[in-house]
Amino acid sequence: MASSSNYSTALISEFLLICFPNYQSWQHWLSLPLSLLFLLAMGANTTLLIVIWLEASLHEPMYYLLSLLSLLDIVLCLTVIPKVLAIFWFDLRSISFSACFLQMFIMNSFLTMESCTFMVMAYDRYVAICHPLRYPSIITGQFVVRAAVFVIARNALFSLPVPILSARLRYCAGNIIKNCICTNLSVSKLSCDDIIFNRLYQFVAGWTLLGSDLILIVLSYSFILKVVLRIKAEGAVAKALSTCGSHFILILFFSTVLLVLVITNLARERIPPDVPIFLNILHHLIPPALNPIVYGVRTKEIKQGIQKLLRRL
Repeated sequence: MASSSNYSTALISEFLLICFPNYQSWQHWLSLPLSLLFLLAMGANTTLLIVIWLEASLHEPMYYLLSLLSLLDIVLCLTVIPKVLAIFWFDLRSISFSACFLQMFIMNSFLTMESCTFMVMAYDRYVAICHPLRYPSIITGQFVVRAAVFVIARNALFSLPVPILSARLRYCAGNIIKNCICTNLSVSKLSCDDIIFNRLYQFVAGWTLLGSDLILIVLSYSFILKVVLRIKAEGAVAKALSTCGSHFILILFFSTVLLVLVITNLARERIPPDVPIFLNILHHLIPPALNPIVYGVRTKEIKQGIQKLLRRL
């Protein structure tokens, strides 16, 4: 007799993803704008990585952190969007048991990795503005390497139990997931086991990681604002704030889309179930598409690097 840990695998070898169960006719109309956003996100982030790699003046800790953010955006997009478009275009709804939980792990871990990267970037700006003379000795290449290891290790370790707990459940209520992607909430609904601990862990771990990052980001910008308001030199305030502007805009994009997604999930009994599904897809597209554009438009050095790259082509 199969044990409970592998019983789910014996019962179900694949899931079927049903995007927008109430409005499946939307899929064809949505495929074009989602494809354009996907291409924009891939193209913009790849261009940014190439520019930072080729331009010697951008070989600084701040831009290395931006490269890390772009890499996370690319992996997130590639994990979610191609499968969504395959469903829209070719009706390829099936996803294997292992692929589903791998997607779940990447979505959970990389989301918190992005949040953690924003926190490290906020600390970088804090040191640059509040302790400018100590910046070269604190924010070094070694600091960036350690920060990257911390970002990846912390969030991967805390996110790993989510797919493991879901994979150990017994799935005997069918294999149709009413979502475009393998979220923990959508998948665990199909289990006939108790899923309270599963959902509780995701809630506590997710909000502990995101909440601690948000608190540190707010503290960093509070200290920055306090220092900036004391500056009396003409034009110094505008210059100091401009160095934080791009980063603040990115955090605003990330937080706003995430907040809207959370609110719609909490109020899912009052709104059509397709709305949270659509917003979840957008959350994996809009920030990755806008992040490199914001930095490219607002950062003089990156604009110059892009111009040099275009001249070489």
